[in-house]
Amino acid sequence: MTASPDEGTIKAPVIEIELKGQVERITYRNAENGYTVLRLSVASHEQLITAVGLMAEPAQGEMLTLTGRWEENPRFGMQFHVYKCEATLPATAAGIEKFLGSGLIRGVGPGLAKKIVEKFGEETTAILNGAPSRLSEIKGISESKAVTIAEGWQEQREIREVMVFLQSYGIGTGYAMRIFRQYGAGAQEILKENPYRMAADIVGIGFTLADNIARRVGFAPDSPLRVRAGVQYVLNMLVGEGHVYVPAEMLTEKAASVLKVELELAAEGLEQARLAEEVIVESFTDPAGREIRAVYMPPFHYAEVQSAKNLCLIAHEPYNSACVDCARLLPWLEQEMKITLAEAQRDAVVTAVNSKVMVITGGPGTGKTTIIRAVLRMREAGGYRIMLAAPTGRAAKRMTEATGHEAKTIHRLLEYMGAPGSGGTFMRNETNPLECDLLIVDEASMIDQILFHHLLKAVPKSASLIFVGDVNQLPSVSPGNVLKDLIDSKVCPVVRLTEIFRQGRESRIIVNAHRVNAGLMPEIPKDQSLDISDFYFIEPKFPANAGTEEDTKQLFEERVLETIKKLVSENIPKRFNFDPVTDIQVLAPMHNGNLGTRRLNMELQKILNTGKGAAVQRLERIFKEGDKVMQIKNNYDKDVYNGDIGIISKVDGENHSVLVKLDNGTVSYEFNELEELVHAYAVSIHKSQGSEYPAVVLPLLTQHYIMLQRNLLYTAITRGKKLVVIVGTEKALRIAVENDKTRTRYTRLAERLQLADTQR
Repeated sequence: MTASPDEGTIKAPVIEIELKGQVERITYRNAENGYTVLRLSVASHEQLITAVGLMAEPAQGEMLTLTGRWEENPRFGMQFHVYKCEATLPATAAGIEKFLGSGLIRGVGPGLAKKIVEKFGEETTAILNGAPSRLSEIKGISESKAVTIAEGWQEQREIREVMVFLQSYGIGTGYAMRIFRQYGAGAQEILKENPYRMAADIVGIGFTLADNIARRVGFAPDSPLRVRAGVQYVLNMLVGEGHVYVPAEMLTEKAASVLKVELELAAEGLEQARLAEEVIVESFTDPAGREIRAVYMPPFHYAEVQSAKNLCLIAHEPYNSACVDCARLLPWLEQEMKITLAEAQRDAVVTAVNSKVMVITGGPGTGKTTIIRAVLRMREAGGYRIMLAAPTGRAAKRMTEATGHEAKTIHRLLEYMGAPGSGGTFMRNETNPLECDLLIVDEASMIDQILFHHLLKAVPKSASLIFVGDVNQLPSVSPGNVLKDLIDSKVCPVVRLTEIFRQGRESRIIVNAHRVNAGLMPEIPKDQSLDISDFYFIEPKFPANAGTEEDTKQLFEERVLETIKKLVSENIPKRFNFDPVTDIQVLAPMHNGNLGTRRLNMELQKILNTGKGAAVQRLERIFKEGDKVMQIKNNYDKDVYNGDIGIISKVDGENHSVLVKLDNGTVSYEFNELEELVHAYAVSIHKSQGSEYPAVVLPLLTQHYIMLQRNLLYTAITRGKKLVVIVGTEKALRIAVENDKTRTRYTRLAERLQLADTQR
């Protein structure tokens, strides 16, 4: 069994057991992924046992051979957790009767099953296999119905044969079920012919698993099918790092390394993928005069091309702003809002009124929200239909609170329909556009290329567009660098806000964020105990003679960890009256390591959730009632999105579900859906984009070297509303401040926008 959180990371040895028995009752079954709870009669056990795990459509009466281990459930007692399940059709009369009457065979219920077995006894299986017409000897079974029953029986035989075949190649039950649903009885032939098809055809089965199966089936490492599929796999990997396209040279070199094949073979694999139209290769000359072959996944190429075309169509649509007398309206606006706009803000409002498309960019405290409110007031007075949107739920909520106007997530604005991975669609598009005259999009740095494409499709050509964001923050998690590309293209007016207004100047968070962005070290008083501030830097002290360099490093990491634990659980709540769970957010540059999110979450869970509520273990994580958790993928069915944070309110063992209280209500997760959640006492800086927290605590050490980047530090600091505490070394802080070399993202949106603009 996996150790509890209180036992650190030590894991006891796992003893696997094999059990054979007959299915007596199916207690619970998830048809999507095969998660099943059933009762099994086993010869060596006097009472029925409970077996839980992924199983391929078991039925009453069926004989199962299960491999797994015993685990104690706090509520339901001992359960057998299944790793592998092999099914055989029943041989006894009683088993056959249960199986036939289980509902798996079309046209046969418990009553008819009883009649069939009473007539043929243990020969029933032989009759169904070899002489199904004899079923018509039974009163109530016509010849046509006998054929239907025989077909249903044969289908179940095929399912089990395929499952046995798949499992013989080491494919687990959950994946085997997906493969069978995709290919049916032909799965064996398809896998023998081209197992790499699975990576493209079946959600959740990637190249690595397909490659493992292919090797077992007998495919050579240099098989053209393998190399072609491998090139696409590596392209997908690189796109996952944020690139919209990848230079062919980089792709083939990386593919040759990953696949362990010659460079020529990787290049040939790329060419074969191009000929099959699985990738798009486009040549262009870069500013340095180098010829570049850009390799795109087709959806990203289409999205980039169409985004440029659609934005320029919106920008160049005739627009009459003559009716707006800004010189007259601005004094009225200031009086109406009881504010005095700075010159840069007045310019921004005038530009917004007179532009079809524009960008407003600036750091915290520079007045972006004031400008949005002013534009809203002026346009409302003109009878404009206005919509507000942001990429995430948290960002949309903040926008609503700041403006007093409802803001929606972009997905909700575009009326997304469909579950994740199901090929859902946006109901708002070029044929069903948004009903607005002005759309303002906040946190535009978070918009990725695909979402940008869908947004522009839905904006009426007559409407105006305002993008608001901080270009110095991290770009979107998904591929693209939309806000930067939009600014760099120079196809629309850009208002850059640099002045920090009075309220901002009073905040060390805002002042230091701007200093970091300018490449300057944060201002930190020599004696931070003298006043209550909103920004602190703590460098824990420890003996200089701590031993070897490695010992010193480890000791310092532990000191930082203990400091963070004390800050979150005691010092900050006591001094600033913040709730340690809901108000304080630890942000970490990395996931792994002693100060990565994984270790931090484990340690913080121990001290922040000491309750004795119900819990459920999912892989290495134990989710307890009261835990702070984060959604890590968009789930449009549940209306929850990547980065949403909530608290587990209930773990329901009986219904195999977990309830999570989020900002927009309570959401239910089945146990098998818990891979969508992670603990959120500590989250990565990337995951914090678009969110703000009352207090932020940030570990920063030289061990984080690869992630010590100015825009990462800047993003982390700007997440804190009332308090930011950095714990680490001055050296690490200085490295991050001075490192302005952000990772290149390969996109061509800026160039395409320029080209589309000049062609009009």
